[in-house]
Amino acid sequence: MKLLLHTCCAPCSIYCIDSLRNEDIEPTVYWFNPNIHPYKEYQARRDCLKEYTTKIGVKAIFEENYGLRDFCQKVINNLEKRCEDYCYLVRLEQTAKYAKENGYDAFSTTLLVSPYQNHEALIKVSELMAKKYHISFLYRDFRIGFGQGQDKAKELGLYRQKYCGCVFSEESRYNCHNPVKPELPIGYKLPSRANIQVKKIENKEDYIDLLLEADPSKNMIFKYLSDSDVYGLKVDEEIVSIAVILRISKNELELKNLVTKKEHRGKGYAKKLLKSLCGNYKQKYSKMLVGTTENNIPFYVKQGFDKYEKTIKNFFVDNYEEEIKDGDIVCTDMIYYSKDLKKIKKDN
Repeated sequence: MKLLLHTCCAPCSIYCIDSLRNEDIEPTVYWFNPNIHPYKEYQARRDCLKEYTTKIGVKAIFEENYGLRDFCQKVINNLEKRCEDYCYLVRLEQTAKYAKENGYDAFSTTLLVSPYQNHEALIKVSELMAKKYHISFLYRDFRIGFGQGQDKAKELGLYRQKYCGCVFSEESRYNCHNPVKPELPIGYKLPSRANIQVKKIENKEDYIDLLLEADPSKNMIFKYLSDSDVYGLKVDEEIVSIAVILRISKNELELKNLVTKKEHRGKGYAKKLLKSLCGNYKQKYSKMLVGTTENNIPFYVKQGFDKYEKTIKNFFVDNYEEEIKDGDIVCTDMIYYSKDLKKIKKDN
C-alpha cells in the first residue's frame, strides 16, 4: 500500500510510523499545517520533523504554507468550532487531494494518535475527503500508543510542543487560572504513567547484590564504592536501576557501575538514569569516563561516550579470580571511552 500520512509533528508521528511499519506499510510523511502559529512554533515543529524523518529513513514531503491570515479570516466568527471547521478540514482535504493527484492508494493522519483531539470529527472529515477525491482513508486508532510515543520523543530529545497548534490554543494556556485537561473521547482512558524519579542512595551496601550483576567482585566494588556517589532510578516505589559515579579529578568523573534489575531490563531505565546524571553533573564537570567490555561499547557510544580514551590490557585477567564472560565473549581488556558533558547533541 502506498500511504500518504499527514503529520502534525515529530512526537505524534513516532507511534504511527512504528505501528504502520509493523504492518509492513511504509508511509510517506506529509507536512501541511497552515494552522500552526506563530512562525517560530511552525518552524520548530517542521524542522524537528525533518530531522526525525531523516534519522529514521522515512520519505517526507514538506508543503510550505504558513497560513496565518487565511486562518484568522476563516475562524474568527466561530472560534469554538475552529478545529472541526478549519484545522481538520483544510489539512485533511489537502492531504487527500495531494494523495489522489500523486498516485497514492490511501491517506491517514497522525492527529489520530492524540486523545485530546476530537477523534470522531477527524474520522468524519477524513471520510468526507476520501469520498470527494475518490481515494481510501486508512483509519487506525493510534491513541493506544500515545504515551509510548511521547516517552520515546522525550528520550530522543525531540521538540515537544506545549499546545495544539493555533494561536487560540496557545492563548487558552494563559487565560485559564485553573486549567483543566481537555475532555477525552467517550470510552477512552489515558494509559497510566509510572512515577519515575532519580534519588541519591545513602545506604550503598544494601545494593551490593544488584551491583554484583554488573561487577562480579565484591573486592572490586568496595574499592570504589565508599568514595562514590550512588544513584537509583525509582519507578513508583521500586529502585530498578543503579549507577555509581566516582570523582577522579577536579573536572572528570568515572561511571564505575550501571545496572538494572533483570525483570526491568530492556525498558530504557539505565539510559534514563545515565542521561539524568550527565545533565546534573555537567554543571560542575566537563567529562565522564566509562570502562567497559567490547560488547557494551555500542550502548555507551549511543549515550554520547564517543571518544576512545585507552585500553588496559588483561584488566579482567589480572583483577578477577574467576573468568569474566560478557555473553559468549571472555573478557580480558578494559576499554575506556569518555563523554564530553558540555557538548550539545546536534542529532536530536
